[in-house]
Formats: sequence, C-alpha cells, structure tokens
Amino acid sequence: MVNSTTLKCHKIIGGYGEGEALVSKEPICFYLTDPKTGRVRERGHELEGKKIADKVLVFSSGKASSVVQIDGLFKLASNNLAPKALIVRDIETVLIVSAFIAKVPLVDRLEQDPFNTIHTGDFVKVDADKGRVTVIKKN
Repeated sequence: MVNSTTLKCHKIIGGYGEGEALVSKEPICFYLTDPKTGRVRERGHELEGKKIADKVLVFSSGKASSVVQIDGLFKLASNNLAPKALIVRDIETVLIVSAFIAKVPLVDRLEQDPFNTIHTGDFVKVDADKGRVTVIKKN
C-alpha cells in the first residue's frame, strides 16, 4: 500500500518536477554548489557533500547576493544538474529570479509545514501549475 499525501501550494514559477526529496532547514546558496557535480560544497552546511541534482529540494530560503545565487543555479541547470523542483518556506526575490532563469519549478505556502510533511528520501511530485505537491512516503 502506498502512503501518499497531496497538498495545495502556491505557484511561483510554473512547471512540473518529480524526484527524491532532499530537505534542509538551512538557507541555500546555489553558488556554493559544484556546477560539475551538483554537490553542495558549503562547509558546515547540513547538506555539505550531498547531491541536489535531480532532487526535489525542500529548504527554508535562498541566501547570498543576486549575482552569485542566479549564477549558481543557472550553471547547475546548464549542466543538467539543477534540482527537479524547489519547495521553499520563506521566498525572496533573488530565488524567484534564479528559478525563472534556470526554468526550475518553484512553489511555497504548502498547506502543511513542508518540514513536518516531507522528509529526505520521500518521492515528491511538484505540479506548480496545478498548485499541488504529492508526497509519497519512503518505506
């Protein structure tokens, strides 16, 4: 039996993406991710050494100046190493622009706290255009 939950969300950047969830309560700077491997290289970050490529990335917010944040996500996308979708708790303008340029679906305002509902390893489908996130719990 599959244990899944579908939640309403707010579309920021449209599109569809699905994959294994990678969750971080810490803000993320995409510039501090290796554009050739998709791994977080920020020292001391809870995702240090983890690959964000092809994941549905659930995180609190972006961080850093506009140039480095946009450049970081753009380089990941150019190398086909960007996350499949982004779920963020606290949205900020630079993150919106970064996701738009990289063509990565971005949502916020899930009807339940994403940190209580989604855990690393769950399979997540983000349909930003329909305003829903489906979480399939890992066994």
